[in-house]
Amino acid sequence: MESTNHVLKGKVAVVTGAASGIGYGIADELVRQGAFVYVVDLRKTQVDEAAAAIGPNALGFVADVTKLSDMDALYAEVKSRHGRLDAVIANAGIGDHGPLGTITEEQFDRTFGVNVKGVLFTVQPALPLMTRGGSVVIIGSTASEVPPPGMSIYGASKAAVRNLVRSWVFDVKGSGIRMNVLSPGTVDTPSLRTALTKALGAERAAVAVGAIAERSPSGRIGTPREIGSVTAFLCSDAASYVNGVELFADGGLIAAV
Repeated sequence: MESTNHVLKGKVAVVTGAASGIGYGIADELVRQGAFVYVVDLRKTQVDEAAAAIGPNALGFVADVTKLSDMDALYAEVKSRHGRLDAVIANAGIGDHGPLGTITEEQFDRTFGVNVKGVLFTVQPALPLMTRGGSVVIIGSTASEVPPPGMSIYGASKAAVRNLVRSWVFDVKGSGIRMNVLSPGTVDTPSLRTALTKALGAERAAVAVGAIAERSPSGRIGTPREIGSVTAFLCSDAASYVNGVELFADGGLIAAV
């Protein structure tokens, strides 16, 4: 059922990594709440399919967040079509996992390239387009606080993002732009199960998902739509005094650690 709570009516947003999983859930919910959303991801077929499924207020754009030229092209398109940008959601991220002793240089460079450099290249060139009252939401992870076994470099990359925001809120002081980190707990997506399988093996991954759900005070794992709803709040005027925080949308998992 389509939401009638259009708290983002008229706002223009960019969501990276939006063709599937959490990013898709965020983009879909922002549109449901009235925004026009650029669905940004790597593969044209997936981007076009996601934008079509979300509806006419979604526009697909193919870009690699690790390439500044790609992101400059994205924001040039936003400027040409809309002349401004109200919200940036830096969601694109990867998890290339392995326990200590097996981590390769390629894994490290790729993880920090997408999860840290990609966040910088998503946010920095967007700022000249952003309006007073604009919102930047960076998707972190509970792994910034409690990285599971085998996911050390992923957790470190998400901790790095949190520290970027601690500094950036002062860099943009006076602009009226807010920046926050939204850190989901375990969310039921195909990428989650793939990541856990790579880190732990198939049998242990299935057990891990069940154990996480059992350990959570909520007794379950989350959905992409739920993360989308929290993102919409952070992009809305209702969150006008929420700035520089790391908000955990994790069913209480951090509290249980």
